[in-house]
Amino acid sequence: MAISAEFMESLAADIGSCVYIEIAKWHLYLNDAHLHEPLAEKLAGVLAEDRLTQANVETVLGSFEVAVGGGRQTLPLLTLIPAQCQRELMDLLEERQRDL
Repeated sequence: MAISAEFMESLAADIGSCVYIEIAKWHLYLNDAHLHEPLAEKLAGVLAEDRLTQANVETVLGSFEVAVGGGRQTLPLLTLIPAQCQRELMDLLEERQRDL
């Protein structure tokens, strides 16, 4: 299934405004960290192939590496996003799946 550029932009915007990294109780939204577009591209593949499950989303988040400490180390996005935020992401993706 082909995904339009408009859908991708909208998906990235939604992800960027609802998903955040939490470090020491500080919230850094993915749009501010410039991570929303590359994450949307990876998650769009899951949506396009009709493989939306919690396990598949966690696999994407686990393989999405985020540079920290000026690039001295990378951490999987899965470890940086709180559980509540992951649930909200899943809800968002389920809603967007219906839009396809």
